[in-house]
Amino acid sequence: MSNNHKLTRRIFVKGVATSSLLLSGLVDLNAKSTNKFLDNSSVLSGKEFFLSIEYTPVNITGTPAIATTVNGLLSAPTLLWKEGDEVTIHVTNNLKVDTSIHWHGIILPTDMDGVPGLSFAGIKPGTTFTYKFTLNQSGTYWYHSHSGFQEQTGVYGAIVIKPKVQDPYKYNADYVLTLSDWSDENPHSVYRKLKLVGDYYNFKQRTVGEFFSEVKEKGFLQAFSDRKMWNKMSMTDRDLSDVTGYTYTYLMNGHNPSTHFKALFKKGHKVRLRFINSAAMTFFDVQIPGLKMMVVAADGNNIEPIRVDEFRIGVAETYDVIVEPLEKKAYAIFAQSLDRSGYALGSLTYNKNVLAIAPQMDELPILTHTDMGMNHDMHNNSTHSAMKCGANMTMPMKKKPLYSNVPITPLEEKWGAHTTMKLENTRYRLNDPGVGLRGNGRVVLTYADLKSLNSIVDDRYPDRQIILNLTGNMERYLWSINGIAYKDAKPLEFFYGERLRITYINNTMMNHPMHLHGLWSDLETGNGNFVRKHTIIVQPGSRISFQVTVDAKGLWAYHCHLIYHMAGMFRKVVVR
Repeated sequence: MSNNHKLTRRIFVKGVATSSLLLSGLVDLNAKSTNKFLDNSSVLSGKEFFLSIEYTPVNITGTPAIATTVNGLLSAPTLLWKEGDEVTIHVTNNLKVDTSIHWHGIILPTDMDGVPGLSFAGIKPGTTFTYKFTLNQSGTYWYHSHSGFQEQTGVYGAIVIKPKVQDPYKYNADYVLTLSDWSDENPHSVYRKLKLVGDYYNFKQRTVGEFFSEVKEKGFLQAFSDRKMWNKMSMTDRDLSDVTGYTYTYLMNGHNPSTHFKALFKKGHKVRLRFINSAAMTFFDVQIPGLKMMVVAADGNNIEPIRVDEFRIGVAETYDVIVEPLEKKAYAIFAQSLDRSGYALGSLTYNKNVLAIAPQMDELPILTHTDMGMNHDMHNNSTHSAMKCGANMTMPMKKKPLYSNVPITPLEEKWGAHTTMKLENTRYRLNDPGVGLRGNGRVVLTYADLKSLNSIVDDRYPDRQIILNLTGNMERYLWSINGIAYKDAKPLEFFYGERLRITYINNTMMNHPMHLHGLWSDLETGNGNFVRKHTIIVQPGSRISFQVTVDAKGLWAYHCHLIYHMAGMFRKVVVR
C-alpha cells in the first residue's frame, strides 16, 4: 500500500453516528444579544450543572459498541462558564464501577481535583459527588475521567470559560473541536496486547528490501550502523505511536471522517476554533488547507498571535486559532495522526450540505538521529527555522541567565529493567517542529513561537531545580520516571511559596505529554520568554525546562497523559 495511506473501510461506513453525536455549537461571544449555539443540547451554561456518567450504545465504525458517556453524549457536553463565578457540578455515577471527573487545567482546591486515591475517594456506583470551586481563569480547557480507562471509552468534554475582560481578538463565530481516538476494542485488551508486544499495533516496520535500499544509498557500513543503533534500543525508526489506526478511528466532536463535523461561517467573517486533544494516545497534526491559522491561545492562556499553516497538538493540550475564510467554499479541518495511520476530519463551510474533501496524508515520518538525542542532522531538517527565524534548534537564552547555578535537589534514580537507554547529551529543541513536520514546506508552530500575551507574574530566579528523566522499556512496555515506576516511587516534595525549576530529559523515542495538576507550568521558550501551560510535550531524545510557583497546598497528580503510560510514568506531589 502506498503512502497515500488508504484508510480502512471501517472509517468510511456511512450513517453510523448515533443521535448522541451532536454538534458542539457555534457561539458569537462578541454579540450583544444572548449567546446562541447551533445545538443547545450539547452545551450547558450557568453556575450549577448536573452530569450523569453512564453506558451508551454507539456505532462509530459499523460495529455496535458501548461507550461510557456524560449525559449520553460523545463528546460530553461543553460546559460554558464565566470567570469569577463559583460553579457547582453534581456528578452522578450510573456505571457499575467507580468513576471520577478531573477538571484539566483548572486551578482549584486539591479535594476538587478529581483524582481517585489522591485528592478524593472517587465516585461509587449509584452515588453523586458534588464539585464546587471558583473560576479564577478564562479560556479553553477540558474535563475527563481519571478512573481506569474511561477516558478512552468516552468520558471527556470541553470547557469554555468566558473572560471578565474581553479577549483582545475580534471574531464572529466560535467553535469547540475535540479530537479523540475511538476503538471498538476493550481498552484492557489493548493494554494487554501492548504488554505482550510493545509494537503490536505498528504494521509499518522496516523490511529486508528497505535495508538493501539503504545499503545502496548509504553503503553497507553506514546502513548497518544505523540499524544497529536502533536494535540496541529494541525499537525501530518507525515506532511513532503505540496504538494506531489499525484499531483507532479518529474523531472530531464525536464524528468519524465520513460523518464530518461541520462548522458554518459567513464569507469574510473571522472564526475562532478551540482545538482540544482529548485523545487517549494520539498526537494530531492540524491544518486547514487554503487558510492561515492565527494561534492566539495555548492551554487556555492568551499568547502573542502567530500565523502558521500547521500545528502539532499533543494529548491533553489545547490551542485556539482564528481563521478568516475569504472564499465561499468548504475548507477541510484536517487532523492527521502523527504516525499517519488515519485522521479526524471536519468541514469549515458556508453551507452544511457542502463538505470539504480530505487532502492526502503526508508520508510516513521516520525517526532520525535528532530523535535519538544525536544532533548530526538537526540543522538540515527545518524549513520552519529558515522561513520564520533563521535560528538553529537549540534554546537561545540571550536576556536571562542559563540557570546553571540553581541548586539541584537530587532524586532517586534506578537504571535497569525499566530503562532501555540513557541519553547523555540531550539538547533543548524548542524550534524543532518534530518528526514528520521538519522541512514539509509549511510554516509549523513550535514551542519557541509561544510567548504569553501578558508577562508571567512571578519572574523570580528559581530557588532550586529538579531533573526528571522520562524512561521506558518499549520491548516490555514499561514506563517510569527516573527508572522507577509509580508503585515503587517516593512522592515528590514541593515547598509552598518556592519558585521551582523542573527539567525533563526524555530518554525514550516517544513524545510524552507531561501534566502537573494544580499548579501552572511556566514553560521556558527562549530569550527569557515564558508561556503558561498545563501540559508540556517532551520530544524524543530531548530536554525541556519550565518553572513553577508553588502556590497551592495539598496532594497533586503528576504524570504522562498517554493513558497506557500513566500507570508507571506517574508521581504523587506533596506540597508542604
